[in-house]
Amino acid sequence: MGHGVPELVLELNGQTWTLDPSRSYTLGRDPQGDMVLEDARVSWRHAIVRWDGRSWVLEDQGSTNGTYAQGQRVHQVEIGPGSVVHLGNATDGPRLSAAGAAAPPAGDLYSAQTALAAQPGHAAPAQQQAPGMWQQPQHGGPQQYQQHPQYQQPHGGWQQPQAAAQAPWQQAQQAQQAQQGQHQQQAQAPHAQQPQQAQPHIPHQASSPEQGRPPQGAGAGAPPVYGDRSPTTFHQLAQGRVMRIGRALENELVVADLQVSRYHAEFRATPDGRFEIVDLGSHNGTYVNGQPVRQQIIGPQDIVGVGHSTFRLVGDRLEEFVDTGDVSFSARHLTVTVDGGKQILKDVSFGVPEKSLIAVIGPSGSGKSTLLKALTGYRPANQGDVLYDNRNLYKQFAELRQRIGLVPQDDILHKELTVRKALRYAAKLRFPGDTAPAEREARIDEVLRELKLDVHKDKKVTSLSGGQRKRVSVALELLTKPSLIFLDEPTSGLDPGMDRDVMQLLRGLADDGRTVLVVTHSVAELALCDKLLVMAPGGSVAYFGPPEEALNFFGYETWADVFSAFENYRDYDWAGRWKGSQHYQMYAADIDAVAPQSVHVQPQMVRPPKAQSWGSQLWTLMRRYVSVIASDRGFMGLMLILPAVLGGVSCVIPSDFGLSAPPKGHNQDAGTIMLILAVGMCFSGAANSVRELIKERVIYERERAVGLSRSAYLMSKVIVLGAITALQGVIICAIGFSVRKLPTEGLILKALPAAELCLVIIALGFTSMMIGLVISSLVKTAEKTMPLLVMFAIVQVVFTGIMFKVYDAPGVEQVAWLMPSRWAIGAAGATLDLAHLMAPFDKNNPSNLDPLWAHTVSQWGIDLFVLLALGVACGFAVARLLRRHEPEVMRK
Repeated sequence: MGHGVPELVLELNGQTWTLDPSRSYTLGRDPQGDMVLEDARVSWRHAIVRWDGRSWVLEDQGSTNGTYAQGQRVHQVEIGPGSVVHLGNATDGPRLSAAGAAAPPAGDLYSAQTALAAQPGHAAPAQQQAPGMWQQPQHGGPQQYQQHPQYQQPHGGWQQPQAAAQAPWQQAQQAQQAQQGQHQQQAQAPHAQQPQQAQPHIPHQASSPEQGRPPQGAGAGAPPVYGDRSPTTFHQLAQGRVMRIGRALENELVVADLQVSRYHAEFRATPDGRFEIVDLGSHNGTYVNGQPVRQQIIGPQDIVGVGHSTFRLVGDRLEEFVDTGDVSFSARHLTVTVDGGKQILKDVSFGVPEKSLIAVIGPSGSGKSTLLKALTGYRPANQGDVLYDNRNLYKQFAELRQRIGLVPQDDILHKELTVRKALRYAAKLRFPGDTAPAEREARIDEVLRELKLDVHKDKKVTSLSGGQRKRVSVALELLTKPSLIFLDEPTSGLDPGMDRDVMQLLRGLADDGRTVLVVTHSVAELALCDKLLVMAPGGSVAYFGPPEEALNFFGYETWADVFSAFENYRDYDWAGRWKGSQHYQMYAADIDAVAPQSVHVQPQMVRPPKAQSWGSQLWTLMRRYVSVIASDRGFMGLMLILPAVLGGVSCVIPSDFGLSAPPKGHNQDAGTIMLILAVGMCFSGAANSVRELIKERVIYERERAVGLSRSAYLMSKVIVLGAITALQGVIICAIGFSVRKLPTEGLILKALPAAELCLVIIALGFTSMMIGLVISSLVKTAEKTMPLLVMFAIVQVVFTGIMFKVYDAPGVEQVAWLMPSRWAIGAAGATLDLAHLMAPFDKNNPSNLDPLWAHTVSQWGIDLFVLLALGVACGFAVARLLRRHEPEVMRK
């Protein structure tokens, strides 16, 4: 020690450090730090201890759960002999004590364990468990399940229950009471000599994590109070002064975040001495307590959200908190019930440390996908809370959705595009409209370099390997710098080498400052994860804790054995066994102790603004769609060949008079020719669109969650496909009419009867295309579209009114009104005067003609109007059906 510097020794969880004043010491969960503490409440780099020239000081480094001295949260505190500081929680957080004398000699295992057990919230040392036995470490309190002869498994397998004089629950209860009495005796004499038994290895200190615990006094659903987090910076507000927030450098408060508009919002002083926040027409919105606002008075308890930054007013000072990834995340008592009262997720609780990688595994039917939807807000739990940095995700989804990334199992990008082009369109949709192209390109390049995709940036996504495509999906989510990233089966279908590459990628993302949660079936690379959540059949938690301790917890040597036990003993109380274990006390007891609350999300409170204006989104979506189509030469060729073939088929029908009237008698061939052209257009129009929504469903679900306009998305499909369908209609008519005699004049276009007929055919193609979109929005798989397409085309043949008499046929006529081919043939029949051109259906009453074929301008207009109205009605139906594929919390 230097001259004049008092000697200081720090003690924490049985470890001691003698401090050297010539250097500083880092404290936290970082394995590279000087004082390493494995406790979920302690941040990665929690605090620094240093000599400031006159005293020893401990300085908090912006930790999530805080540093406390004498029950008060502190940013910096002087420490000396006798000082006590708590980390992560003011009462039972890890206790850091300072002394002026040398530390006690190390190596006394029993003394260290006794000291650890004496601390509140810490576990007593456990007895060694025999290999393959169900017995859990002797700890945990009255809910502890004990070894029972029924469930002995001498070699890691299950032994069938044996007959007993008492019921199993009675025996378990007696064992539980005996366990409770033993603990009471241990509590009365904590320093009594313990029996000489082998002590188990304890990889993590048995502290109770309080990750995500709300501040005291903040009730459920109340605005979050950021008393548990140190501000990133401070800004002074003055009366009569306006403080403008935005990305541009000329703002008084510059926020370097691409989620923020150039001129985003203003803090203004009101005449009565208060302050208000005013949104300046920002693209991603300004939020107060998680709800989008245009203008609102703010108080000291209000939290203002702008991009990744939040602000709190303290007097005339504005405190800024920047979300850089150091956020807590927890699920509390999540329960999901479906129709019929069946629970597919049962009372799931766990807390996630910041900057960590968590894996979720479990057998089929254990609720993994349901849990993922509940955690991301796609399908909120019927009961329970999801807390993002102490904020209710469901109630503040509009703001917090921007900070959460989700990579579904299927790729969330268009495989026909190159990597750079796919990311470019995604950036245009997610970043504000005032973002310069250079800013977007810089962010894209940054993400490509981070994920080592820069060498593949000009390759089509479809040409990449499975692991590389998954990297591109992750890159798309990283564009907006989310703090939380969820992945659903990212290694599904990958070989073991790619499996390792993807998991190492996720490990790197967590190490770089993000929290990553991955649902997976692969167990090969679980050692890379910080925590493991095992779901049991029925949707309950069977284990949560370090992955290296999981197999020992279950008493098996391989995961295959564990999953077999899940399958063979589906009715066993896995959740009860977990809650009676020491691991539960160590990693989940405090989270689980918070009472659940029902979730009631107000629809008008979660309607998020859109990053782009409606017109800008429409233009971007149209350009992307055209790029996707243009990159698929096979599809383009098919779109041109199909109408040419269908138009050519109509030319095979022999007819001396084509579509004109013969000198005497009737022209029955005219109706047959129009039937073939109409049905061909129905098939061509519907075929254009019948797969377009189902193949992009995963992409739409994700983009909708980050602000995509439903109507802009649908309109982009209608415009682009409508233009293609119109071109196909021209091709069909050009070929079909080129070899036919036509009437000398039309009803509307007197000199252009062919153009008048072509207009009807194009309108029929448009309505058929809209019906194709309805089919595409209804089916669950693309394979189901083709049978429905064929059925649609055949039904149109029957109800055209050409093959048999449809009018004046009760029931049949009313069904025919719903068929676009009926109205299209009606409009064409009005132009051609088919009612007199074809032989009458009623030979006995030749004047009884089809009213839809009347050779009048008004009837032609009615037929065309109804035909287009059917298409518009289908458009509204598609818009409603698309709602089923959106996050439930966003549905209006």
